[in-house]
Amino acid sequence: MNNDYLKIKTLGELKATGYRTKSIKDELRDNLRDNIKEGKNSFEGVWGYENSVIPQLERAILSRHNINLLGLRGQAKTRLARLMVNLLDEWVPIVKGSEINDDPLQPMSRFAMELLKEKGDDTPISWLHREERFSEKLATPDVTVADLIGDVDPIKAANLKLSYADDRVIHYGMIPRANRCIFVINELPDLQARIQVSLFNILEEGDIQIRGFKLRLPLDIQFVFTANPEDYTNRGSIVTPLKDRIGSQILTHYPETVEIARKITAQEAKLDDRQSGAVYVPELAKDLLEQIGFEARNSEYVDAKSGVSARTSITAYENLLSTAERRALTTGADSTMVRLSDFLGVIPSITGKIELVYEGEQEGADSVAEILIDDAVKSLFPEYFPKINKLEKKDAVTPYDELVSWFFQGEGFELLDDFTDEEYKRALDGIPALNQLIKEYQPDFPKEDVYFLKELVLWGLVSHKKLSKSRFSEGYQFKDLYGSFISGL
Repeated sequence: MNNDYLKIKTLGELKATGYRTKSIKDELRDNLRDNIKEGKNSFEGVWGYENSVIPQLERAILSRHNINLLGLRGQAKTRLARLMVNLLDEWVPIVKGSEINDDPLQPMSRFAMELLKEKGDDTPISWLHREERFSEKLATPDVTVADLIGDVDPIKAANLKLSYADDRVIHYGMIPRANRCIFVINELPDLQARIQVSLFNILEEGDIQIRGFKLRLPLDIQFVFTANPEDYTNRGSIVTPLKDRIGSQILTHYPETVEIARKITAQEAKLDDRQSGAVYVPELAKDLLEQIGFEARNSEYVDAKSGVSARTSITAYENLLSTAERRALTTGADSTMVRLSDFLGVIPSITGKIELVYEGEQEGADSVAEILIDDAVKSLFPEYFPKINKLEKKDAVTPYDELVSWFFQGEGFELLDDFTDEEYKRALDGIPALNQLIKEYQPDFPKEDVYFLKELVLWGLVSHKKLSKSRFSEGYQFKDLYGSFISGL
């Protein structure tokens, strides 16, 4: 809409322009049609849904449906709803002073109708920007009908000297006040069944009832609901007649590839410029971080029905950089690189975001997090080096024999947390068999990332039970697996 409209201050001036009212669903539909024709992405910043969720969401908008986004936590359900605001017209006129955003050409509240009757074409109007046309409510068990729909206001009745039988004493709830807006109810199953019932008429017939007042208010609202499928059994359910009134139910999902997950993490992570400038993160480290989330979603220790939010990787990435940054500050270095041993710092980000099944509780949250990191290493390892088989023929020669032999003949190898970058590189360069392995299988690997790759080899051999790894207060120690047993350590 042309910003010249903002100069219009009265109903008469608005009529003179030939302005025509559109319902919110028609606004969304018309603007989406334009975007699709122009090849414009209406949902910028949402990755991995291009061929699944977004086409379904666009079809629902074109059909003028109220929408239910059904999916596990951390699947961008609320973000999708908020991005729908960009499909609204930039400005819409309302009767100035109206509590429920009355359309000047189609007023419905008593306030607006009486004002128009009194002032006619001189009725003052104001303009509502699309950013103000989004309302959101988290469904909790304590939400009441009065919160959503409205109630009789005794203070208003006293001030206006009106009886409770007069509809002017009504205080409108969140939904009437969201007239001509997108209204989102998050975690819909958490609403008590009797509260869900109060939404029936609003969705279908457009009237509301407050304390015996039946008001015919044809509210113009785009409803978007979000729900977690597990909530259907855990905390409640969406009552069947309400589901019947929701036009489209769209299933969301987690990222299907590490590449998509990396895009999401890079976009959402909140980093200090000094931190991102001082800490170098190898590409392999980013892949490993995302792989942890994939391992968690398939782990026997993690409750798959609860899901593993994309926020797990985002906060883990923030913690990973903070771990490296802290070491740089401790050693007085201006910059540093992320090491695989820094992944110890992401454990608090994992433990707070995964729901464990009984077996996981028995292991303990920290132990499960360490298992997930080891599983991620194990999954990525064959992408860079020959696969290590569980069963091998006796006396069979493997590419790792020389490296394992180096550990067998020595007393172990330590990587301390507070090693400077020079000490860290010197320690890893001091294993000839490791250098030879990298040279043979990854000769063109980026030079700045090669030390992380060397650590991946050591952790990978541990996860395949070729070496042992133990944590002590100052760092990690790697030793030959069987030599450790022989020595009694």
